[in-house]
Amino acid sequence: MFLSRMESHCFLLFVFVFQAIFILILYGGGPSRVFRGILEPPGAGDYSKPHDVYTNLSLFTRAPRQDAAPYCSAQSPLLGTYRAPAGLAESLFHSSPDPAQTCLVSSSNFQTVGPLTITFRVLPSERMIMKRNPFVQSGGHYKPPHCFARYKSAILVPYRNQEKHLRHLLYYIHPFLQRQQLSYTIYLIQQVGTGSFNRAKLLNVGVREAMKDEEWDCLVLHDIDLVPENDYNLYICDEYYPKHMASAMDKFQYTLPYKSFFGGVSAVTPEHYMKMNGFPNTYWGDGGENDDIATRIHLAGMKIVRTSPHLGRYRVMDYNEEREIQEPWRRPPSQHNTRKTWKADGMNTLQFRLISRIKHPLYTKITVDIGYVPPFS
Repeated sequence: MFLSRMESHCFLLFVFVFQAIFILILYGGGPSRVFRGILEPPGAGDYSKPHDVYTNLSLFTRAPRQDAAPYCSAQSPLLGTYRAPAGLAESLFHSSPDPAQTCLVSSSNFQTVGPLTITFRVLPSERMIMKRNPFVQSGGHYKPPHCFARYKSAILVPYRNQEKHLRHLLYYIHPFLQRQQLSYTIYLIQQVGTGSFNRAKLLNVGVREAMKDEEWDCLVLHDIDLVPENDYNLYICDEYYPKHMASAMDKFQYTLPYKSFFGGVSAVTPEHYMKMNGFPNTYWGDGGENDDIATRIHLAGMKIVRTSPHLGRYRVMDYNEEREIQEPWRRPPSQHNTRKTWKADGMNTLQFRLISRIKHPLYTKITVDIGYVPPFS
């Protein structure tokens, strides 16, 4: 009798503990969240405690001798002590640095950030953005003043008549990238004319023009209305496959709208981009190119990798300067048989007329005429 009572008590205790764990998982964001602390630094995923993206950025000061500057540390001191998965560090850099030539700064001297405070209530002026980013050079180019950058990323932004979006993006993206100790340039690819917007073709133009300036390690393809919410979302490429970075946008309740979605923000190496023949030139209007791009990635023998949804979070600006009134978002219909067209529609057939290329204080603006072909013509 005594034994059966003990067994009964143990069983009830087991049921209670199991239910408690189940409730914690259910209301705490899923099982992945239970183990998230093992892989992420303290504060990297606590969106209830966001911080200013400019926090501690002024502590990066110019090295006494630029020609003798050390390599930047493999881990930016402003990002704390993030533990990357095995093998990731090796994929980020071309070679292992000499420890004696690495810029060593104890992360204990800095406040880590992770989740960022993002607000669009006040429109920043260009003068104010310039003042807060004193090391950004003409054309929107930046290299760390205190060390030699290990990674070079070109940020390519398709654009037309979206000045408010632009100012908000510049205010947040410059310090965001500087915190990661990247060498980078922001390119604005502006479409002229009254024809429908062609995001994919503008990105093809941006890639071609950007590669004239530098042998970029990574091409970051960035919509102008998206701002990253976590500075552990690294703007660097995956060594092996195209990377989709905007894996959790607020307008989609921080989930993917559909499995093959590749829109918003993505990162590809120049080799990846050419292997899939770039993006299609024949999608006029909003969004229809995403399925085509996802398909050509697979047809080129690659796959899509994604930033963790907990880090790849983005706020979407709700200004409506250039777009017509839209119905509620839905997946655009496919216009082409990508399997038949991808090798004949892309970088190898790109045609455009370069109108101007101007270095502004915070970005390089490339204005182009890309023609216009009515949809479904």
